[in-house]
Amino acid sequence: MTTNTTLFKSLIDRYNAVAYTHNYIWGFIFKGNVYMTITTANMMPFVCKLDRASRGAGYALRFCPTSEQKIALMPTAKVICSEKYFNEVYAKSKYNKGEIFEQIVTEYFGQVWTKDSIPFTEDGDITVNGIAYQIKFQKATFCNEKSIANLEK
Repeated sequence: MTTNTTLFKSLIDRYNAVAYTHNYIWGFIFKGNVYMTITTANMMPFVCKLDRASRGAGYALRFCPTSEQKIALMPTAKVICSEKYFNEVYAKSKYNKGEIFEQIVTEYFGQVWTKDSIPFTEDGDITVNGIAYQIKFQKATFCNEKSIANLEK
């Protein structure tokens, strides 16, 4: 294994060791639509990448699916809205795209969304049928080396 491969696997394993849930709702834009798909943490190595973190925090684990990876997610993906609608909601909002996706997913499941700051170590972003999920939209950061090291102390 190369050093980056080892670091990538280490960040995934360390994140999962402290995460409250290992269930995910992934979101991405593809060919004019916003999709969501539900998977487990087993999908992380296939749709995440190792990237430089900001502000000297080492490397970061990010959900940045390529077109090929988006196509691989399609068998379980559903259109949740159009890209046009998503961008209109985003343009009128004070929230970032990940938060807008979280709001749309929450409303899709018939729940009321409110912005919160509950750590990923304590709960998911949404609970559906008794199952907690983390919601991640394309370009989302899971963690970086510095944040994981702080959680492990």
